[in-house]
Amino acid sequence: MRTADCPSIRSWPAKAGVRLTSESVSGLVLVVLALILCNGASAQSLQPEIRPSTVHGRVVNAVTHEPISRALVYSSDNRYASLTDGEGHFEFALPNTVSETGIVFSGQLQRVWSTGAAGSLRWLMARKPGFLDDSLNGTPTEFTLGSEVTIALPPEALIIGRVTIPAGDPARGVDVQLFSRQVQDGGLRWMQTNSVRTNASGEFRFAELKAGTYKLLTREWMDNDPITAVPDGLSYGFPPVYYPAAADFALASTVHLGTGQTAVADMSLVRQPYYPVKIPVTNTEENGGMNVSVWPQGQRGPGYSLGYNRGKGMIEGQLPNGKYVVEANVYGPNAASGSVNIAVAGGPVDGPGIVLARTNSIPVNVKEEFTSTNWNAHGSWSDGKHTFDLHGPRLDLNIQATPAEDFGSQISGSIRPPTRANDDSLVLENLFPGRYWLRVQAQRGYIASATMGGTDLLREPLVVVPGASTPIDITMRDDNAELEGTLLGEPTTPHDTNPSTSLGFIECIPLPDSAGQFLEISASPDGKFDYRMITPGAYRVIAFATRQRDIPYHDAEAMKLYETKGQVVHFAPGQKVALQLQLASGD
Repeated sequence: MRTADCPSIRSWPAKAGVRLTSESVSGLVLVVLALILCNGASAQSLQPEIRPSTVHGRVVNAVTHEPISRALVYSSDNRYASLTDGEGHFEFALPNTVSETGIVFSGQLQRVWSTGAAGSLRWLMARKPGFLDDSLNGTPTEFTLGSEVTIALPPEALIIGRVTIPAGDPARGVDVQLFSRQVQDGGLRWMQTNSVRTNASGEFRFAELKAGTYKLLTREWMDNDPITAVPDGLSYGFPPVYYPAAADFALASTVHLGTGQTAVADMSLVRQPYYPVKIPVTNTEENGGMNVSVWPQGQRGPGYSLGYNRGKGMIEGQLPNGKYVVEANVYGPNAASGSVNIAVAGGPVDGPGIVLARTNSIPVNVKEEFTSTNWNAHGSWSDGKHTFDLHGPRLDLNIQATPAEDFGSQISGSIRPPTRANDDSLVLENLFPGRYWLRVQAQRGYIASATMGGTDLLREPLVVVPGASTPIDITMRDDNAELEGTLLGEPTTPHDTNPSTSLGFIECIPLPDSAGQFLEISASPDGKFDYRMITPGAYRVIAFATRQRDIPYHDAEAMKLYETKGQVVHFAPGQKVALQLQLASGD
């Protein structure tokens, strides 16, 4: 056997009775040592290149661009971390980096999807009190080994204030609720963000807020002072205050916060007498739970509350003078609801009662105008005991009705499962009275129209009233339009997914009078995109470097902010459209 730059090694045949001399033993040892050294050198020459590496950079204020000291910079798996110094600098060493055939590993942190040590790693995040946690933004910082990394943290916005009672005394222990304007399913809605309790000085503080629009209110606060309480006398309390001093949530002022801004929202409570309220409820199940909502002056919103006494079958509690709507909802297999208007005017309220009615069910009629016969999809549904094959619209459509109102029942309606073989009927069930957006996803073709009476449900809400039975009519077609194109320009912010999968995101936003449906398309690493299932209609097509999760495409007023972005494109049935899109800012 011969290795590179090593002498040949002779092998001796085994013979009985051979006697080894001291000279032969010494020679054998030298041969073995030479073999070990040569094999070691050969194995070493086959090892991939090993290079030590470090990560370094700065953490800065996203608004002022000033350095942030004592910020924690860390990896997504929490294995590596470093604090910034007084100038916002950080640095820490990674394990040796192994480079081989276009793939780079840094320890076991994360795979790099490009060649050599300059490949992009996307796993650095930072945080510090007083700034929004970088991980909350869902966008880890992208960097290249050996280059300077800059992580920009937006400063938190704050809402602070003080709650007082008459004579300016502090109100201790009052619950203050914060609501923010958020985008959900393309619509703008008020969602509760947080709740805090005032301290001994009546002060409250909401921290770590993003730039946005907010509303505040206080919850009811009963006066339990034993000094002023009269045995068996009237109860007193402090009704909700909708900042600054509105009668209900709809009339409350909005607080607009920019990044890092602080708003002051002081509120003053007014002491009022509270009177007993008793409302009997019929048609309730013995073991059923119930959710009770109270709307002041008929405007849906939070603030007031009553409870349900299951033993008495009665809604009970106390309310101050005013007009209210009391709504009761029972969830579960036998969902039901009911409501009543009451007026509290200087005395107790007994009734009228609430009669619960089962939630609404609306039949859905589907007309399929398909031209292609190349559709061989199969599906089934099981209730755990029986399995049913799905056919036609049951297989081709996914239909839901999602609540369009800020408050009230937030339960979505869905299609009733099949109850027997070949059950192709479609019924949208579990609909409480209210307004809904009809969400229809087509597995085949697209939704050409969806109407109920004279209402276009692709652009207007579905209004459900007790006893409603007008059917929903849906027409499906398969002459989809097609879109292909190329992205122009380089992204200015890190991608929202791994850089090997997408260079950007194309948002197809239907115009207000269009039958189109909102669609997001991912571009490939080379900037190409191609989609063959566009619903015909008029769209504003915009390309972003990051995924846009908050486009309010159901709100015409809010969509005016997008009028200068992208291109307006009209897709006719069966049309093929080619576009070149410039990447837009995601701000």
